[in-house]
Amino acid sequence: MNTYFDLSKKVSIVTGGSRSIGLALATVLANAGSDVVIVNRNASGGDEAARKIRENGSSAISIPADVSRKDAIEEMVEKTLEQYGRIDVLVNCAGVIVRKPAIETTEKDWDYIMGINLKGLFLCCRAVGKQMIQQKRGKIINISSVAATFGLMNRAPYCASKAGVTQLTRALSLEWATYGICVNAIGPGIIRTVLNDPYIKSDPERYEKMIQKIPLGRFGKPEDLAGAALFLASNASDYLTGQTLYVDGGYAVGCLDW
Repeated sequence: MNTYFDLSKKVSIVTGGSRSIGLALATVLANAGSDVVIVNRNASGGDEAARKIRENGSSAISIPADVSRKDAIEEMVEKTLEQYGRIDVLVNCAGVIVRKPAIETTEKDWDYIMGINLKGLFLCCRAVGKQMIQQKRGKIINISSVAATFGLMNRAPYCASKAGVTQLTRALSLEWATYGICVNAIGPGIIRTVLNDPYIKSDPERYEKMIQKIPLGRFGKPEDLAGAALFLASNASDYLTGQTLYVDGGYAVGCLDW
């Protein structure tokens, strides 16, 4: 029997796991047998996401935490270990975006984006990494973006944060490979999420032109990232580390600003 994608007896933490991409990834890990911990700032949203996963017969809890705060992340790890005793998979999906021309972007905007997208991701990696080092095994999946490679208009701090995620993924993969920890990233293209939908709907003609530039002919759905996440979380990716897997319908092959 092929057990490559069996996550039974595994414990997975998904930050930003209450909706859109985060919920899709938490769900696929749970369906593969993993116990799941939903982490996000909105306690009610996290509770609802965990409830949906439990309704399908999987084990899931919600732990509210602000990933930009070191104490909150350390407390989240402690609670996870109290509940499940180990951590096998960390998915860093919590992220924010501010769309403004660079000249109008404030220091507060910059700190907000970097605090969650990059600093918060690092804090989660470090706190969970300590446990994985003790276990001599673990999988970390960071959510980057095509914006890590291509500049996008009116999203300078966001692009910088995602480039940092990709480079941090590489650096941590080198440091932690000796402990059996694989650190990889997923780089989504244009995905229809709660954050993106208002902008897509605001200018249908523009975004219809964008679809024409995507080789697979459509925008992505959160569920389109699920297979990549399951692969990176499972034994099937045990010899893969330091990589960013782009899931973008071919968008990055000939990226055009959107």
